[in-house]
Amino acid sequence: MKAREAAELLGVDSVQISQIESAVAGVSAERVRRLVAHYACTDEALIDALVSMATDRTRGWWEEYRDQLPAPFMDLPEMEHHARFRRDVEFLHVPGLLQTADYARFLYSYVNPEFPPSDVERRVEHRMKRRVIIERPDPVPYDAVIHEAALRIRVDDRTTARAQLARVLEISEADHVTVRVIPFDLDGFGGAGSAMVYAGGPVPKLDTVVRDGPGGPVYIDTEAQLNRYRTRFRRVEAVSLDPDRSRDFIHRLAKEL
Repeated sequence: MKAREAAELLGVDSVQISQIESAVAGVSAERVRRLVAHYACTDEALIDALVSMATDRTRGWWEEYRDQLPAPFMDLPEMEHHARFRRDVEFLHVPGLLQTADYARFLYSYVNPEFPPSDVERRVEHRMKRRVIIERPDPVPYDAVIHEAALRIRVDDRTTARAQLARVLEISEADHVTVRVIPFDLDGFGGAGSAMVYAGGPVPKLDTVVRDGPGGPVYIDTEAQLNRYRTRFRRVEAVSLDPDRSRDFIHRLAKEL
């Protein structure tokens, strides 16, 4: 539908439709249901999930950063707030949810050398707060597949590297967390381009994949693309070490430092 047609259906003007689409304005449950009825959507689980998300007026912790950090810093934690599970695949850096403050601080300082210390600290603080989804009393199930390269690359010094590996080992002991390692000596592995953040939505159709792009995070949510990334995750998971062997592997790396 054109914005004008949707506006007529809801009894508003096209400007308000544009504001709803760009997340500047909210939308009521009644209007969501009117739209999905017009689109002949009969997936009740999807409809209920959309209504719940549209009417959730919770002011998340990330709102305090709205005027301090770019928009992607707001989008990521809000997506995570609604997620039912989280899967990460990383090849060059330890996944953000597993990073220590020192590790994250050096990454931000290195990638953005022009940032003053206050901007770096704000980003580090924000990243540490995002860990709430796996540290709160009702954490989401979390699966991380990490290549040996990410564990070996020393982003700072030995002390930071040891503390980072210790952090990965510590969180991997939690019942809701599974950490797997892909070793260098794996034969026939061509999946180094499969890095991703996969957030499971309230229903599968609302799943989202996040990948790094030249202009910042790229959000992927079409069914065909999601199926592709679901397959990619299963493949990298299948070739990685099991959780116990992965912990032993990380222990050995830590002893080498």
